[in-house]
Amino acid sequence: MDKQDSTKIWSVPHLDGLSLLRANFVTYSFARHMHDDYFVIGMVEAGMQKFAYRRDQYITPPTGIIVINPGEPHTGEAAIETGFRYRALYPSLNLMQHITSEIKGRPHDLPFFPQPVIHDRALFSAIYQMHTALETATSTLEHESRFLWAVAQLITRHADAGLNLQPIGRERIEIQRVRHLLEERYADDIKLDELAQVVHWNPFYLLRVFRNEIGLPPHAYLENVRVRQAQYRLREGMALAQVAYETGFSSQSHFNRSFKRFIGVTPGQYAKQVNILKDASDDNPLS
Repeated sequence: MDKQDSTKIWSVPHLDGLSLLRANFVTYSFARHMHDDYFVIGMVEAGMQKFAYRRDQYITPPTGIIVINPGEPHTGEAAIETGFRYRALYPSLNLMQHITSEIKGRPHDLPFFPQPVIHDRALFSAIYQMHTALETATSTLEHESRFLWAVAQLITRHADAGLNLQPIGRERIEIQRVRHLLEERYADDIKLDELAQVVHWNPFYLLRVFRNEIGLPPHAYLENVRVRQAQYRLREGMALAQVAYETGFSSQSHFNRSFKRFIGVTPGQYAKQVNILKDASDDNPLS
């Protein structure tokens, strides 16, 4: 862990301007303050954090999740000499109310979180994966899907709203339509709302049904389609940069990461191997 304070702040325009923070805090401490217009959702990656909140002192260990409701004064600092590594996001009231309403299937009030420190490893993993995805250029669909899924899990499992999820059915025909759109428009920067409109569902219900039917979220399915299309082009000898562009990857590094995760080698390594095999086949035709 770093021995000095460091911070990075950025925002995601297509998530209502969502602000995010990645930091390492050793000596820095937050003065007592409050936020009226957004929630704080934080997570401690390593080290130990402490903060004052509602007349009590709290300690957050690694994999601990911190949730501060709007309008609640709080502090924040390292609980040990070596500090702590920290990630946070600051969703607006409008965004949190919108997600709560999607979960309920009708307009609903803001969620309220009675416990400021949450110990839930599965949820920590979902929020962490979402946060790291929002720090990199992947796809709008992945950003939206990971954000909605992680925050919805936080609300349904730890808010006091008493939200019961709507039952989901075997919506195979509708999911086939969504799959068809993803397979036809794999090179486009598809948005979650576009998929939901195809089947006249709200985005959260679509995520739940798609995962239930396919075993993957829509963004992972789209990534599968893109990698498969990239393989076809690489076998034809197309240049790597052109393949990345034609298959919808946001950058060459995004293409490399995704391809290696699915295939086990980089696109360049794959292209070299398939072309070697192709040359060997040409030299030794079957009689």
